[in-house]
Amino acid sequence: MLRARPTRCATGLAAGVCVVLALASCTSDSAPADTSATGAEDGTTGQGGEAAGETEEQAPVPFAASLDVPSAGRRVPVDTRVRVLAEAGSTLNEVEVYRSSRSRDLLVTGSMADDGSHWVADELLEPGARYTVVSTGTAESGDAETIRDSFTTEALTLDEQTYPSISPLQGETVGVGMPVIVTFDIPVTDRKAIERQLSVESKPQVTGSWHWLSDTEVHFRPKTFWEPGTDVDVDIDINGVDAGNGIYGQMDRSIGFTIGDSVISKINVATYQMRVEVNGKTARTIPISAGKPGFETRSGIKLIMEKFESKTMDAATVGIAPGDPEYYNIPEVEYAMRVTYTGEFLHAAPWSVGSQGYANVSHGCVGMSTEAAAWLYGISHRGDVVKVSGNSRPLEYGNGWTDWDMSWQEYREGSALT
Repeated sequence: MLRARPTRCATGLAAGVCVVLALASCTSDSAPADTSATGAEDGTTGQGGEAAGETEEQAPVPFAASLDVPSAGRRVPVDTRVRVLAEAGSTLNEVEVYRSSRSRDLLVTGSMADDGSHWVADELLEPGARYTVVSTGTAESGDAETIRDSFTTEALTLDEQTYPSISPLQGETVGVGMPVIVTFDIPVTDRKAIERQLSVESKPQVTGSWHWLSDTEVHFRPKTFWEPGTDVDVDIDINGVDAGNGIYGQMDRSIGFTIGDSVISKINVATYQMRVEVNGKTARTIPISAGKPGFETRSGIKLIMEKFESKTMDAATVGIAPGDPEYYNIPEVEYAMRVTYTGEFLHAAPWSVGSQGYANVSHGCVGMSTEAAAWLYGISHRGDVVKVSGNSRPLEYGNGWTDWDMSWQEYREGSALT
């Protein structure tokens, strides 16, 4: 029995690598048939005799499998999903794909067809990496054999890969309005390809949608506020995905977070009051002072984005320069919670206690007593809802997490897959 060497062949015009290893067949020629004792030496027979001849056994078909990856003389693209196909009556029993011939720690998981006809990888490929593929199976005859092959993927620079970051953080407890926020360090131009790889699952389940704010930021929110106690899992499965314009996804990410109590603060700047509802019931009504004329607090649905036990409030950060009569710089403002990118906070304002409940005197923030601010700070999470009403100055789209400041239909239209 002879053992054949591995061969690699191109199939037609397709840019694929066909790798086939097999055992060579064993063949034998049968011996000539016996002649009759009464037959002639030239092979003629006597009564009932047959002519002598040779018969040949059919060669057994060896085990064969092909590695289905693009090649055509170049390195394999990272957005390839490796497939191994059984051929010529063969059956695959096991396929291992791993990075580096020196380490089996970097196995690529995959799924085998029930009939052993093919195997498909669960994930795409890493750039500039060498992969080894080991396929074990049986031929039609039942003989077992193993095929080994390898390939190298194309290298990518960091400028050719986009990395995702996720908010909330792993294990964080957040408010009922918290969106899932995915940001990319390099712009995504093929939004559909990326969005197909974004997944949100929750217990209980919700109806929700992704919404693109820009080529570098996409949010997810449910149709209505999350229920308190909901567990949410997010999977960002973009590694190797073609994001368009020569950019590919870099690194898959997964996080889980929990929805805390429903804390919704309803602020009416016309009556100078804030009613705080916890799990649907009014927990406290707090006198406040909001933005004065020219600096009105924006009306709309806002979310708490950041929390600071103390923070310096400098008017220069909102475009008011030193020397301007409206300039201020207040160090160590306590219990500050940001609700817009343009500098609106809920915070303690002991300097305006005399106006709280009676007049709006701030530059846009909502101020309250130190005691009330400490209480609110203590029960609040990122993603808690702050509803502001009582004036005609609207909240601008994108000035903070404005996911709830639009209708469900408008939100869904921001999905690349709608």
